[in-house]
Amino acid sequence: MALSVITNTASLNAQRNLSRSSDGLATSMQRLSSGMRINSAKDDAAGLQIANRLTSQINGLGVAQRNANDGISMAQTAEGAMQESSNILQRMRDLALQSANGSNGTDERDALQKEVADLQQELTRIAETTQFGGTQLMDGTFGTKQFQIGANANETINVSLKDMSADAIGSYDVTGAGTAAAANSLGDAENVALATNTGTTADTWSLNGTSIAITAGQGAADIATTINASSSGVTATASLTTTLTTLDAASDGNLNIGADSYDLSTYGGDSARLAEDMVADGYDVVVTDETTGALSIKATGVNGIEIAGATAGTASLGGGTAAAAHSVSSELHLASPDKIGISGATVNEILGGTMAATGGTAALTTMESVDISGSDATGAQSALQTIDAALAQIDSQRASLGAVQNRFSHTISNLSNVSENVSASRSRIQDTDFASETAQMTKNQILQQAGTSILAQSNQLPQAALSLIG
Repeated sequence: MALSVITNTASLNAQRNLSRSSDGLATSMQRLSSGMRINSAKDDAAGLQIANRLTSQINGLGVAQRNANDGISMAQTAEGAMQESSNILQRMRDLALQSANGSNGTDERDALQKEVADLQQELTRIAETTQFGGTQLMDGTFGTKQFQIGANANETINVSLKDMSADAIGSYDVTGAGTAAAANSLGDAENVALATNTGTTADTWSLNGTSIAITAGQGAADIATTINASSSGVTATASLTTTLTTLDAASDGNLNIGADSYDLSTYGGDSARLAEDMVADGYDVVVTDETTGALSIKATGVNGIEIAGATAGTASLGGGTAAAAHSVSSELHLASPDKIGISGATVNEILGGTMAATGGTAALTTMESVDISGSDATGAQSALQTIDAALAQIDSQRASLGAVQNRFSHTISNLSNVSENVSASRSRIQDTDFASETAQMTKNQILQQAGTSILAQSNQLPQAALSLIG
């Protein structure tokens, strides 16, 4: 190599290598001091983009976990309030059962109703004041809300809450005794007591989307049995309330109710004995007038009641005439904690036009309307069905809240697992490997020291030219 003073090639080479080792040393020190392998796009442009996307996902997963925990807290708040509402309904049910007892009179039932009235107000107060962070939960304004439980858009869980006020829960009811003048009717048909009601014809009802086959000649009890055997979620009851207006020694014929038959000629006008025999068979019968022998008759699960055969005396049912056999059919009562949708060609006639008046849906008998006062147990007995339906509605809502709480819990566990794995993935891309980087820094430090020494020596090479000049 030629000896040159102007261009010191050895010095330039040493400078270049020293600069490279200095850059490497600076990069290693930056990575070790920051803990990150990628500190700018020049370190790894593709890796920087991937790491940023993973960071967005990790941050989103953290927020999603907090959102899900908020959802659990909100559901627990609502369910806690519903637990107290259930306790109130259980107390109201106890009061209704107490009111239904024959040992109570009007004054006692009125006293029981006072507590029921206060409990009705408390049901509504709980519904109107239960909040979570200023959001009303049980007054009907909550509706359905979405909880963001993912790191990306539209990764949500829906939570729905209904109105739990006293005027919004209860039993959906349809009651009809049929229309006597209609072609298909439960009313005034021959032999209604013995399930040979000729008023009804074959039909298929749609009850909450379930097909109910009504066969010809079915009475209220038969239709109720068919409905109860279905999966419609509707409870059907056939109930009868009527009066045997008079009974004297000349009364004959057979009093038929359900599967039981009573020969009136054997009683000689003794309505008390007839009542005793009917009570023994499970019917609710009370002598209302000892002079005329009138009886009040109540029964469930029967198609109806009739007096068949000759009636020489004055025995008649529900205002019928003594000169002819008279029959009274049972009412068909449908009840459900949920709305009832019903359709069919014979529905309005069998239910007496009830469904026509309500557009094919049942009316809600609310907890606000429960009244267990009065001179008899009628209100208390009706209240039990309404209270049971309200309890079923609250239980259903609580079941939904319990399910969504479990879903939130599983979501949180999954989010935590995903966050852990994504964080590990980002770490492999972005974080500094201290073992490797420390070795790299040590190598660069040695190269820098060696390069500095070589640069000093190479800078002395041009002085050799002086010995040639001198």
